[in-house]
Formats: sequence, C-alpha cells, structure tokens
Amino acid sequence: MDLGPMRKSYRGDREAFEEAQLSSLDPMKQFAAWFEEAVQCPDIGEANAMCLATCTRDGKPSARMVLLKGFGKDGFRFFTNFESRKGKELVSKSFPGLQTLAFLEQVRVEGSVKKLPEEETACYFHSRPKSSQIGAVVSHQSSVIPDREYLRKKNQELEKLYQEQEVPKPKYWGGYILYPQVIEFWQGQTNRLHDRIVFRRGLPTGDSPLGPMTHRGEEDWLYERLAP
Repeated sequence: MDLGPMRKSYRGDREAFEEAQLSSLDPMKQFAAWFEEAVQCPDIGEANAMCLATCTRDGKPSARMVLLKGFGKDGFRFFTNFESRKGKELVSKSFPGLQTLAFLEQVRVEGSVKKLPEEETACYFHSRPKSSQIGAVVSHQSSVIPDREYLRKKNQELEKLYQEQEVPKPKYWGGYILYPQVIEFWQGQTNRLHDRIVFRRGLPTGDSPLGPMTHRGEEDWLYERLAP
C-alpha cells in the first residue's frame, strides 16, 4: 500500500513558534502552558497520553503508551508494573525518554528516573477506581497468559474477594519520576520546516561563555533552536 500521498497541513510561516513566543524560559512552565492548551482542545482525547521509550542493557529499544499522572519542578510522574518489560528496563541504567503527542505540537523529554516513595504510590493507587486497582492485581504485566478468559476469571474472583474490603497495592506496582535533562518543543509546519526549540541542563557555569546560538534560560537551563 502506497502511503506517499497521505499528508496533513500544519501551520503556516506566520504561525511559526518563535523564541519570543515562549511562555517562559523555564521549560517546565512552557510545558504546563502547552499541556493546558491540549487539555482544552476537544480534538485531543487524552492530553496526558505519552510515549515512554526505554532500552535494554545492550541497547535494544522499546516504546509504549502510558499516562502522565503529574508534573512539576521535580519532573514527570507515571505509574506502572515494576515487573513489566518497561519496569525492568527502567532499572537497567537506561536513559528513558518521554514524548507527549498532539496534532500540531509535541514535547520530547530525556532524563533519569527514580521510584516514587511508597507512601505517594499507595496514595495514588487507592485513589484509582476499584476496578483499576483490581486490574493491577490481576495482570502480571508482560507475562504470557493462556487466553483472555484467564483474565476474566481472575478478575471475577478478586471482585468478589475485595467487594467489601480495600484492595492491597501489589509490591510489584508503583510510580516513577523522570527528572528532565532535555526538553524539546516541536511545532509542525506545512512546508516541513518545523519549529524545534530544545532546552538542556546547562554545563557552563558562572560567566562561562556560550556559543552565539545558545541562550540562557531560567535557573540552569540553556536553550537553542534546532534545524528540522
């Protein structure tokens, strides 16, 4: 099947994403501004859906969609099964990346991860719908199972068991926070001269000179424009 003719029109040059249009020179604040726009857009079903990319110790990559469950100055929060493929790869000293997706704008993040405190994880777990809590207990994520009926039966058993009691959080389920080292803001252009403004944690300190195309942001952030 030839997909060459498939093409969407993005923005025109007059709608380009210029440095002067940054909401803030702190990329977390800029992310917050774009995220709020995505939340308010009726064409975006899940504004907090994001692609999480990891790799094995020998460099084999994998990616999957997860939900962003919080963000702030300290980073981006998400929750998962520690025994899943992504859970195992997150502890293999890989340098994971996140990407939030919208039609015209995307944000790509690189950074290091660490597990969230158990108290925070438990608090979030028990704030979820009970069906979702039971689902986390039912599914040993990424393990091989005989068929879907296996999940149905296990789910029904646990629904009866926990009908009148709290669902215990599995030890293998919890949260991570990704501390960003790189945050790139991308906006599509119809002529494919897309806008890319990338923030990086600054290596130069004090009065160290920067290159002519590198600019200081807030705190320890530096930012540059990249060719599309």
